[in-house]
Amino acid sequence: MYKILSKKKLSENVFRIDITAPHIARARKAGQFVIVSVDEDAGERIPLTIAGADSERGTIRLIFQRVGKATAQMADLQEGDALGYAAGPLGRPTHIEQFGTVVCVGGGIGIAPLLPIAEALKEAGNTLISILGARTKELLILEDEFQALSDELIVVTDDGSRGRKALVTEPLKEVCLRSPKPDLAIAIGPTIMMKFCCETTRPLEIPTQVSLNTIMVDGTGMCGGCRVEVGGQTKFVCVDGPEFDGHLVNFDQMMKRMSAYKDLEQRAYENYKKHPCKIGLDKRGNK
Repeated sequence: MYKILSKKKLSENVFRIDITAPHIARARKAGQFVIVSVDEDAGERIPLTIAGADSERGTIRLIFQRVGKATAQMADLQEGDALGYAAGPLGRPTHIEQFGTVVCVGGGIGIAPLLPIAEALKEAGNTLISILGARTKELLILEDEFQALSDELIVVTDDGSRGRKALVTEPLKEVCLRSPKPDLAIAIGPTIMMKFCCETTRPLEIPTQVSLNTIMVDGTGMCGGCRVEVGGQTKFVCVDGPEFDGHLVNFDQMMKRMSAYKDLEQRAYENYKKHPCKIGLDKRGNK
């Protein structure tokens, strides 16, 4: 069991938990993720990026958004409770070196997996320009952490309630048009956001990495649920990624695949909200 040592609500539907996972804490590197489940022998398995780790305490930090039944169950857990299952670290670590100037773009919950990558890049000696975006100021997370880390921080919101009223692509284009231009861009967030970040950097020939969060079951490449098309070839996010050259990713195909189970996810969430005490539900939480 993976005990929850601390829990904090970052926004209305975003939560941060630190759990005991000493083996994962010692082995993890920036960009890697875990697959977790609330129950040990039943329930949905979901991938979450490791947002931080303390190898001495033997803990890892997870930041997640309440969107479906599994994340709603996690949001209901309290300090002292435990997750039943956690496998990792999974995926290929981020390639870290001294590139020069790196612009890191995070949107919504994508700001969470961006943080450990930005920390590793800064530690490697890079100049860090961070662009954070959210729909409203209430949904903006980890601003203080990026403020302390970045050489320059730009914040935008859709409604202008915090920072500039803009999408992240607007300041990204401005930064990319500077002389000299950035040596690397990294974008993590909603699929549509990553797509247009890549379209912004493509004509300026700025290498751009994206971290994909696709449908995933086993995390070993066997189920095929996480497959994406990259440069005309089929790749599996859990073992070939999660990071890829954004200019080669078929985002339109990925978005179609990501929407396949939206209705089922919503129904499961609504059903869980109606039955928080689990009376009338089977072991897996279904009617």
